[in-house]
Amino acid sequence: MTQGATPHTPQTFAAWLRDQLARRGYADRGGQKRFATDAGISPATVSRLLRADGLPELRTLTALSEFLRVPLGEILVRSGALTPEDLAAAARPINPEPITPEQAAAEFGITSREGVETFERMVNGIRATEPDERRKSG
Repeated sequence: MTQGATPHTPQTFAAWLRDQLARRGYADRGGQKRFATDAGISPATVSRLLRADGLPELRTLTALSEFLRVPLGEILVRSGALTPEDLAAAARPINPEPITPEQAAAEFGITSREGVETFERMVNGIRATEPDERRKSG
């Protein structure tokens, strides 16, 4: 979790969900049941969420995302199922090939020619001290 960020817990998710219900006109008597019906979630599940009783199931979070029109990623983070870092990592494509020093420099925001060249020299210097794994496997 990023430094200074408020941790997302079942309690903070319950407070957020209560706010969402109020904003959407479900705060009155019988609102929880109407919300559950409209969202396609059981009233017992909505009650459990509002009591901060455990982590909701993915299908519940998906239904909330669709009904509330809030991105699933935001719901997953707010519920505490994922951290913002987990969500960002899940969004990055898996690349089976190692990136080049130039690509790494760009990822770090190093864009000047001098900066990239310095970064490449540093990476190549470190690589020169690493054992050659190809010789071990051959």
